[in-house]
Order: sequence, then structure tokens, then C-alpha cells
Amino acid sequence: MSGQEATSPGVDAGVHNITDRLGALNTNHDDTPRTDEEYGQAQLTLRAIVTSKEAGVIIGKAGANVAELREKTGVRAGVSKVVPGVHDRVLTVSGALNAIAEAYGLVADGLVKGAPQVGMGGVVASPNTHPVRLLISHNQMGTIIGRQGAKIKQIQDGSGVRMVAQKEMLPQSTERIVEVQGTPEGVQKAVWEIGRCLVDDEQRGFGTVLYSPVTRVQGGALGSPPTNGGGYGVPRSFNRTGNGADFTGASQQQYAPRQNGDSAGAGQATVEEGEDIQTQNISIPADMVGCIIGRGGSKISEIRKTSG
Repeated sequence: MSGQEATSPGVDAGVHNITDRLGALNTNHDDTPRTDEEYGQAQLTLRAIVTSKEAGVIIGKAGANVAELREKTGVRAGVSKVVPGVHDRVLTVSGALNAIAEAYGLVADGLVKGAPQVGMGGVVASPNTHPVRLLISHNQMGTIIGRQGAKIKQIQDGSGVRMVAQKEMLPQSTERIVEVQGTPEGVQKAVWEIGRCLVDDEQRGFGTVLYSPVTRVQGGALGSPPTNGGGYGVPRSFNRTGNGADFTGASQQQYAPRQNGDSAGAGQATVEEGEDIQTQNISIPADMVGCIIGRGGSKISEIRKTSG
């Protein structure tokens, strides 16, 4: 009995130490306002739709431009592969918010110099601006627009850009387009503010069905998802993500239809053009998602930081 009492303080100390560590991992930081420095270091992924010509400018000859973009900003960046008959491609930029904003500013600068300046409203009058069409989860759009449009107006006034939020979601996805029209400097400021909104509203982005450009085929059954083979055969699996990572391999391959919408499709790796990383789509049971996300998103943030 005395021996057990003698060792209990050490055991208690160990238990308290483990409890403290677990508590630190699961602390909800939403109660404490983030500083600009903390926002700037927050990790996220921001995607944009680009035309084939814009993609060529962004990638550059033999991937020189996108390589320079990664070297200057430290982001991971890539453009989805060409889909025959489709003019849209997807630019994916991942990293710290400061770096992502800088990267999109450089992209806008390159497009001003090297791509036709056409946006949703037609030809752009100013020679020093270019539209950037960001892909935003429908569930997070309210955070960017704000009550009665207050937030989007604040972003426009602070950066000098013009923003247009598309009302409809893109086909077979839960993403919408937010077009940012302005100078490269304005685009950089606007992207930073948009990223800040996404960081604050991170949990609403979980489960987003990502848009992936595919060939649109006429004459198919209403509501049937098109395939890349020129007809309605095996449906294209949805690209679902927990943190905005880009699973764009489905536009190049035909996968079996998903049976359970609560988890991601079968694991398929894809390498994006101009990119030196692989993206793996991993199936996670619905009842285990909370363990991976953690309280207030703390666990998934820790995984991203430690894994890069």
C-alpha cells in the first residue's frame, strides 16, 4: 500500500502531462482573434479557373514560369491537365496565405502581360488589369460576401478591385466562381482578404465537391454525369476534399461511381502539369472524420504543418 502511494505522484504527473498535451492539441483558437501575422502563416489551398491560353502563360515554356512562381513565393502550384474539347483548366496554389496572395499577384501580373484580358463582362478596358476567377466553396461564400454584401464591399474598397460572385454552382460540384478584376497589386490584396475569410470559416469548407473540367456531351440522360470518353458511360466520381486539396485526376480517368457520399472515392494519385507533388484521394469513414479534423480544426491543421 505504501509502495503504491509512493509512486502515485509520478503517475499523476504523467497523466496531467498527457492531459495538458491533448488539451493543447484540441484547444479551440476561435475565441482569440488572430493577428495579421497568424493569418499570413495559415495554411490553405486556393484554386482558380484559367483558360488554356492563360494556363500556357502561367506554366511557361517547359514549366519555367510556374517553377519561378514556386521559387519566389514558396507555394506549391500546378495546373490541371488538358481535357480534349474543354477550354477550362484549374490552377491550384497551396501554402501560407501570405505566399498564396503573392503568388496570385504574380499570376495576375503575368496574365496582364501575356494573355487576352477577357472576363465575365467581356473585354476589359484597362490594360493594367486582368480577371482572376477563384473557386470558392458554396458553403463559404457567405463569409466572403458578408451580411448585405458588407464584406465583399470592404474587400473591394480596400484593394481597389471589382469582384463578381457567380450565383450558380459549377457543374457536378459545390464550388462557385468569384471573379476578381484589378491590378496585380489589387488582386494580391483581395486574395489575402479572401483567404482570411476562408481561414476563419475553415470548417464550412470540409466536404466541398471540387469542380473538375470535363467534356460536355449533348444527348445524354438528364442529370447523368458526363465522362471523358465522349459519351455517358461510367459516371465521373466526385472530387471531394476535407481541406481544399486538389483531386483533379478524375478528368483524365473513368472511375466507378461512388456508393457512399460521406467518404472520398477510391484512392487515385495524380500529378499536375508543372507540379512536382502527387495528390492522393483517401477514403475516410464518416464516423472517423471528426478525429482527423479535431476540435476547431486543430488536428488537421497540425497534420498540415508537420507534413508540409
